[in-house]
Amino acid sequence: MKTITLGAGLGVSRLGLGCMGMSAFYTGSGMDDAGATTTLHRALDLGVTFFDTAEMYGPYANEELLGRAFRGRRDGIVIATKFGTIRHTADDARGLDGSPENVRLSVEGSLRRLETDYIDLYYQHRMDPSVPVEDTMGALADLVQEGKIRHIGLSEAAPDTIRRANAVHRVTALQTEYSLWSRDPEREILPLVRELGIGFVPYSPLGRGFLTGTIRSVDQLDAEDFRRNNPRFAGENLQANIRIVEQVDEVARQVDATPGQVALAWLLAQGDDIAPIPGTKQVRYLEENVAADALSLTAEHLAALDGVAVPVGDRYEDMSGVDR
Repeated sequence: MKTITLGAGLGVSRLGLGCMGMSAFYTGSGMDDAGATTTLHRALDLGVTFFDTAEMYGPYANEELLGRAFRGRRDGIVIATKFGTIRHTADDARGLDGSPENVRLSVEGSLRRLETDYIDLYYQHRMDPSVPVEDTMGALADLVQEGKIRHIGLSEAAPDTIRRANAVHRVTALQTEYSLWSRDPEREILPLVRELGIGFVPYSPLGRGFLTGTIRSVDQLDAEDFRRNNPRFAGENLQANIRIVEQVDEVARQVDATPGQVALAWLLAQGDDIAPIPGTKQVRYLEENVAADALSLTAEHLAALDGVAVPVGDRYEDMSGVDR
């Protein structure tokens, strides 16, 4: 597995592993911790060193899973986790809280659950409009000085917020949804983070599993699966969006790869400052995703993929929490 450097000197594997679905939100989550642990260990064997979690995944269960899985194996592993969507200042209620007090309460909990004395990359999961980002970054900068976190990240932040945050302390990485069916970052976000020297971590690089071509109906998803309420998976939108998969699949047939591998290879071709974090609970899909690191697409293939249809529907049912 190739490696890249994000922002302020954080070396990571070119492909990371998004761990959310092992514990929350997706069909089958939280039902096979043993299998998830096997997948985490296999990822290490394949050269994946970059693992993404958050306190809200479970909540808390996913951090605890990683803590157990990596017990005694911490060296060489880059763990990214996130805070800011649980209000530890208000009885752990769900909600945005970027206050310095909540920052400190959050990191102590994550350190305990992850069974580590430092976090490699600590993201503000969603921006809190009631707290100036300068205040949040000041608290995070203190944690860097104390050695509790090594790098600071932001997730789904707006351009002005990114600039303001980076003026307080160097931001190492921005995490935002980016894939063949979510190309919004190309307009402002990618040019900005490259101007500022901030690494970019695309989450949901497989379009929440849609770009693998395996989801053709929400009936395939559990009743609790978050995607059932996602506009792009809803009714006529889903049927319209299948055309995207068909276009990706056409390239996949030409290069003897899976649609998911082609989607990841396209994303990797967008720059050497990008580290996608495809998620999976299963070893076979992990191995399939990792193989995309060796897949080379021609200029003609990339041009064909650049021309895929624009998806129908918003990324979230409620878009108010992103681009703040």
